[in-house]
Amino acid sequence: MRALSPAELLSVWERGMGLPPAHRAMLLLAASLPEIPPETLAEFSVGWRDGRLLDLRQATFGPRLVSVASCPECGERLELNFNVADIQSSSNGEQVDPFELKLNGYEARFRLLNSRDLMAMAGGPAQESFATARQFLASRCLIAVSHDGEEIGAERLPGDLLEAMSTRMAEADPQADVQLKISCAKCRRQWRMIFDIVSYFWSEVHAWAERLLREVHLLARAYGWREADIIAMSPQRRRLYLEMIT
Repeated sequence: MRALSPAELLSVWERGMGLPPAHRAMLLLAASLPEIPPETLAEFSVGWRDGRLLDLRQATFGPRLVSVASCPECGERLELNFNVADIQSSSNGEQVDPFELKLNGYEARFRLLNSRDLMAMAGGPAQESFATARQFLASRCLIAVSHDGEEIGAERLPGDLLEAMSTRMAEADPQADVQLKISCAKCRRQWRMIFDIVSYFWSEVHAWAERLLREVHLLARAYGWREADIIAMSPQRRRLYLEMIT
């Protein structure tokens, strides 16, 4: 994986505007891993994808991550500081062989969730509720399922089997479900918060792109320089010029 130049990152941001998160993640990965065809990238597990996005985020903005949370008990606003290494898993969901699960007469063979599944769900009716989303994703990950030796459809999967499949996937692909342990210093309430690298990284890219374009606007208006030349400058040089004109 290679770091993206400012021009490349700005292009990804522009193309990703208005797209669902899963598509934005694929744009970022395709730009930083040009040696892997996009269709192949989409078939890697979600944990593999998120692990690579963490690598790219570190190469782009550094290892330190800052987030905020509100205590569900007292409403205290908390600032969270941690590093990429703190949430990176040693397992990246690289298992290729399908999983097998037996439960109460049901036998299921399934694979890990991938980006193609998430892109297929984006914007569709499967997002209307947690139950429909889980059913939709399970149906895509299923290779075969039977009950007492009779093959059945995904729509007949019981809730306990879906829960067991989710647990097995989480164990095999932990990077896909990163949860931060949080403790409120004020009321001592403890809870877990899901950390989504896709939305977090994209919000940073969005803020960076808007800031960069404001700088381009000011410098182009002051000096008449081309956008490409301004973007190619180092942040330090742009800042010095901005200080001189302000």
